[in-house]
Amino acid sequence: MLIDSHAHLDNERFNEDQTQVIARCEEKLTAVINVGYDLVSSGRSVKLADSYPFIYAAVGIHPHDAKEAPEKYLEQLRKMAEHPKVVAIGEIGLDYYYDLSPRDIQKKVFREQLQLAKELNKPFIIHDRDAHGDIMQILREEAPYPAGGVMHCFSASWEIAQECMKLGLYISLAGPVTFANAGKLKDIAEIVPLDRLLVETDCPYLTPVPHRGKRNEPAYVQYVVDHVARLKNMDAQELAQRAAENTIRLFGLPIKPMADG
Repeated sequence: MLIDSHAHLDNERFNEDQTQVIARCEEKLTAVINVGYDLVSSGRSVKLADSYPFIYAAVGIHPHDAKEAPEKYLEQLRKMAEHPKVVAIGEIGLDYYYDLSPRDIQKKVFREQLQLAKELNKPFIIHDRDAHGDIMQILREEAPYPAGGVMHCFSASWEIAQECMKLGLYISLAGPVTFANAGKLKDIAEIVPLDRLLVETDCPYLTPVPHRGKRNEPAYVQYVVDHVARLKNMDAQELAQRAAENTIRLFGLPIKPMADG
């Protein structure tokens, strides 16, 4: 059992061979969560989920796109979230690396979507780049989160990971954990509890070794699993199984976990 908990199969880099990429997903993976970043991509994500039984959707406004969010964007997200295969609000959060939207607008849109997720009793998917302090402040202020959430492509400290887990959130690891210069992230991967771990690709971005520099795709989540399993000194199949069970639990996927043994 292998699940990519965060993908962008609707990205334009898949325009020419999306069908073939999805066929490879279907061959190797149990499920894929396709994640929106604005209203248009969220709509595409719902359409993909409607078209393929093993694909599920998340809908949300990325911090890059926060400044473009229309006045009634929450109503549109709420309507999309009624679809039975929309399993989360995301990706949402803050990005102070690119600062493509003013920070006050990023924080406003992030907080509003956290509140929407709570209203709908759905988990959320957080994007956090160079904004750890403000992310944690908002998360503390808006807690608790009965439906949970995930820190997507985790990049912060172990101390922040611990605080996130205390809030009921999961820690998701992606391609960067395979990079040679990812010392701190490798340390976190080694000690993060198995019951709080998800794996993802964030494709088409952040391609893991040995395909780094090329376009990423969901099937490559196996490389993330293999690397994290080596760091934890455990069987890769067991790690994939545990991460898949966590993904099924968090997002309420209608998939029956495999029996032990």
